[in-house]
Amino acid sequence: MISQHFCRTGVRLCLLLMLSGCVIAAPKPKEERMWMTVGDKRFAITLDDSETARAFAQLLPLTLDMTELNANEKYASLPQRLPARSVRLGTIRNGDLMLYGNDTLVIFYQTFESTYAYTHLGRVDSPDQLVETLGKGNVSVHFSTD
Repeated sequence: MISQHFCRTGVRLCLLLMLSGCVIAAPKPKEERMWMTVGDKRFAITLDDSETARAFAQLLPLTLDMTELNANEKYASLPQRLPARSVRLGTIRNGDLMLYGNDTLVIFYQTFESTYAYTHLGRVDSPDQLVETLGKGNVSVHFSTD
């Protein structure tokens, strides 16, 4: 008898919340943070909650010699292939960390429109200084979890 009462009360409470317009938020996925260091500049990156981002994090720490491309990005081959779920994003944003194909890491330092498909890995939390830090030529970039 008591359990039936609580079940009916719980159902009523849910109905009341729905009718009143209240939304019960689902728990937020855990955000994983990593670091990107270029020279003496250090940038926090929040990784996506995805299989690809977790596979990338397993490679860290990692130092890559990244090549300049199109005055808006740096890229480098990874030591192994990662699971990819490429999509055409349209707008690439300053600070996006992406995977091209299944083994090329790309960090973007300019916002622009693109028809290419990438797997999104994460994003630099404060990308304001990326242009001056990454622009003009190839750079050595260190990725780490601490």
